[in-house]
Amino acid sequence: MRNATDKASTAVLALGFLFLYLPIASVVFYSFNDSRLVSVWSHFSFRWYTALASDDELINAATLSLKIALLTACASTFVGTWAGFILARFNRFQGRTLFSLMINAPLVIPEVITGISLLLLFVAMEQVFGWPRGRGWLTMAIGHTVLCVSYVAIVVQSRVKELDKATEEAALDLGAGPLRVFFYITLPLISQAVGSGWLLSFTISVDDLILSAFLSGPGSTTLPLVVFSRVRLGMNPEMNALAAVIIAVVTLGVFVLNRSVRNRGESARQIAAQNHQKSITGLQDYGATNV
Repeated sequence: MRNATDKASTAVLALGFLFLYLPIASVVFYSFNDSRLVSVWSHFSFRWYTALASDDELINAATLSLKIALLTACASTFVGTWAGFILARFNRFQGRTLFSLMINAPLVIPEVITGISLLLLFVAMEQVFGWPRGRGWLTMAIGHTVLCVSYVAIVVQSRVKELDKATEEAALDLGAGPLRVFFYITLPLISQAVGSGWLLSFTISVDDLILSAFLSGPGSTTLPLVVFSRVRLGMNPEMNALAAVIIAVVTLGVFVLNRSVRNRGESARQIAAQNHQKSITGLQDYGATNV
């Protein structure tokens, strides 16, 4: 009976993975198809990769999207890490409910509403202050950051709540200030959550279409906007080549970052354990001396 249950679970899991990853594999497979028809195989060729390399519109849009995504990921990680830490460690302070509501609001508010609100805000600011002059990459980066801060804060908050406070308290007892404890003890321990938040923000920004449509201007068309406008006129095999390149880059980036964060996290945990043991030994020696 148990073997039958295990086989059924394995089959369901396999079907789930096929449902998720078979379309992605088919996109990569047909990106090497020489035919103009997306779903009809002709023969193996790098024709569409060559066409992609000479497509200035797609390259410029991809470069702009990466620029916005990098800025968004860094800004969102910086703000979201502090917000998540505050929500996890400071349970009671004046305005906490409002602060938590503001951090979590972008998760439940439709992106259309957020896009309209930010568009009206930027228009009003331009009329009053003269900034920003029109819409472009900066307004899109601000809009993406507003959206992504919530995701980083939630990931970091859940990780901080799982931490053992004994290590931080030991560092405080040894004379370290709160900021020093955060940067040398807490931050290394939550580095995996911070890295995950950075990756999540980067992915959301690169993939965002709705906010970009509201906040973009002339000469600031991102990759999702270009792809969406082309797909509406019919699927182009060049899109398969573009998707395959993005999949390869993202997969490599995730693998390298995960290995780096994992190694750094292990080193940080070892250092924290050593510091904790030193603090215990110091306290024991202090107690023995005074006795």
